[in-house]
Amino acid sequence: MTERTYTENIFAGTRQELLDRIEQHLRPKRFAHVQRVEQTAVKLAQANDVDQEKASIAGLTHDYAKQRPDEDFIAAIKQYHLDPELLNYGNAIWHGVVGAELVKHELGIYDEDILNAIRHHTTGAVYMSPLEQIVYMADFIEPGRDFPGVDEARKITAQDLGAGVAFQTKHTLAYLIENNQKVYPKTIDTYNAWVPRYPNV
Repeated sequence: MTERTYTENIFAGTRQELLDRIEQHLRPKRFAHVQRVEQTAVKLAQANDVDQEKASIAGLTHDYAKQRPDEDFIAAIKQYHLDPELLNYGNAIWHGVVGAELVKHELGIYDEDILNAIRHHTTGAVYMSPLEQIVYMADFIEPGRDFPGVDEARKITAQDLGAGVAFQTKHTLAYLIENNQKVYPKTIDTYNAWVPRYPNV
């Protein structure tokens, strides 16, 4: 998969056709970001014996809905009968949890592992498959990211994917608390499930 040719029929088209569909919904900076996340996800998939085509598709689509207007998300929450508690949050949560539904219905991607990777890439989850962990971390450590701790996150993730998940979750929760931001309940569940397992990160 060096040129990332799609053969598994997860998406009914080529990688370039998927890119073209995604590009219609993202501004150039965000479009460049999802391609870097894809590259990082594929490398992590290689290192962790995970399906590289799924990593490519999940990496590219994780922010598919990121730049939609709020009205689109609110309509989708109601249309797809998602948890009404979501209405109390905003794009930071919606673009993953609700975005997965838009990926399914607009792009025809029904693979649950990919959809869960999209759903959980900002909040994490108590249980995350290796693919979910990969997308969660690839979004955090892709080469364009530059924040205190990112180099450490890259090193930890290269050594142990699960430890990377714990590091990011701890880092994210600390950031939300420090900035007096609302914490989505699933983020706390993720913290409780992952951080105590890796006390040294």
